Amino acid sequence: MEYKIDAKGKKLGRLASQISFILQGKKHPTYDPRKLGDDSVVVKNVQLLVLSGRKPTQKIYYRHTGPLGHLKEMKFADIFAKKPEWVLQNAVRTMLPKNRLRAKRMTKLKFEK
Repeated sequence: MEYKIDAKGKKLGRLASQISFILQGKKHPTYDPRKLGDDSVVVKNVQLLVLSGRKPTQKIYYRHTGPLGHLKEMKFADIFAKKPEWVLQNAVRTMLPKNRLRAKRMTKLKFEK
C-alpha cells in the first residue's frame, strides 16, 4: 500500500517516527520484524516542515571524514535550505532498526515536489 503524507506544518520528529512505523510494516496485522513489508511512503511539501523551539538555529549534524580531527559540522538551517529531503531522510534512517533491511526500506521512501 502506498501512503501519501503532506508534511506541511508537521514536526520533523513526529513525522519521521510515523514514516518509520509505516516502512517497517507495523500497520498490518501480519507484521513480522524479519520481513521487508509492502508499504511505501510518498511525502510532499517537505520544505514546509517545522521544528519546535530553538532547534532551527541550534541543531547541528556531525560527520567524520576519517583522519583524526576531521569532524565536520553542518547547521540545520544551511542543510534545510539546500536539501530539505535529506533532513527528513536522515531522521527516518536513524529511527529504523540498524539491520540489513534498513537500506531496502529506505528505498520505499519517496519525495514529491
